[in-house]
Amino acid sequence: MNVLVVKANNRPAAEGVSSKMYEAFIEAVKEAKELNVTTYDVFAEDMPYFGQDLFDAFGKVQSGGELSDVEGRILAAKQKAMDALSEADVVVFAFPLWNLTIPAKLQTFIDYVYAAGYAFKYSEEGQLVPLMTDKKAIFLSARGGIYSTPETAPMEMAVNYMRNVFGGVFGMQIIDEVVIEGHNAMPAKAGEIVEEGLRRVAEAASKLTHQYV
Repeated sequence: MNVLVVKANNRPAAEGVSSKMYEAFIEAVKEAKELNVTTYDVFAEDMPYFGQDLFDAFGKVQSGGELSDVEGRILAAKQKAMDALSEADVVVFAFPLWNLTIPAKLQTFIDYVYAAGYAFKYSEEGQLVPLMTDKKAIFLSARGGIYSTPETAPMEMAVNYMRNVFGGVFGMQIIDEVVIEGHNAMPAKAGEIVEEGLRRVAEAASKLTHQYV
């Protein structure tokens, strides 16, 4: 089984809780011979932001024009992201909530793979049809505040967005979700909160190893 781990936090584990979650997951699966685990670090990859450069590049490819440096880079980056996702049976996303949403680099990865004819299509009636129903997803996310109450949940646009994209539009089965929250809001309990969350990350890794191989 091919497992792609998309790492979306460049803070060191001593400072970033979702970085700790990434490391905990990798540690938990490192002895699993049945799993072929690869990491796609969105902060380490060359990923020009999605925009006109990409559309210009598409036009030049069709017309045989010469690509600029950024156009060549963005086409290569998009293809690399799509290839990585295509090869995965399970995709694990480790990401923080930053300013109520996901990091821009993770958004760029999503922009690269969010493509009609690849991740989804439209039926003759105009209905969206997911094309990745054979893949599974795991979300590992951290947020310093508390966004699970009825009052704050509508503000949370990271995990909810990921559910809508990968579970909804792409059609992946979300098989596990671990969220660590409140460690900044309740500093006296921060250690306990993070420790319990990392235990649940290890559980998710163990479940993957034993149930999906």
